[in-house]
Amino acid sequence: MSEKEQDIQDLVAQATGNPKAIAELVDNLSGASRRVRQRSAACLALVAKKEPESMVQHCVAVIDALNRPEAQTRWECLDILTRIIDFDSRACDKAVIGAELALFDEESGLVRLAAMRFLCRLASTTENRSEKLWPLIDEGIQCYHGDLEFQDMLIAVLGFSQGKLAASTKWALAERMSFDAENAKGTLGRYAKQIMGNVT
Repeated sequence: MSEKEQDIQDLVAQATGNPKAIAELVDNLSGASRRVRQRSAACLALVAKKEPESMVQHCVAVIDALNRPEAQTRWECLDILTRIIDFDSRACDKAVIGAELALFDEESGLVRLAAMRFLCRLASTTENRSEKLWPLIDEGIQCYHGDLEFQDMLIAVLGFSQGKLAASTKWALAERMSFDAENAKGTLGRYAKQIMGNVT
């Protein structure tokens, strides 16, 4: 383990179960130092993986951090938001604008992937959200088909297909995946068939 990785693990250990330490890391997300913002976001993403409920009260600050210029802070914060959807989906609705911008980030595939994961998870929670967010998910599927991150995006879409989707969204998703389900080989074809099976 590198010194940087050890530093992050130590910070995570200190913050887990420690609201004051978590609040200090959250404050760092709006600080002047890019390096500190990135490190803090990485730590908070790991904390959210262990105890997502501890991050719910910090949702506004995490959403605000989607405006930072560096990619890592944005993708880590999208991962945090994805993990807290189950605890406060209404608060996460306010992250959609930031997630949309991230989905079409021209420089970072990891930011685009994190945005797709967030949007798919949020859209899967209610029929209304599935209809509202489907156009973004659909555009992401079309834009990044064949990209390095597309296979992981499809895993997010697979999760979306298992959610509470409106009938119109199910139909549109089936239409979008039908070509790959019929023609694609390997993992892409397998995921496409699974998605089709969930919505038809």
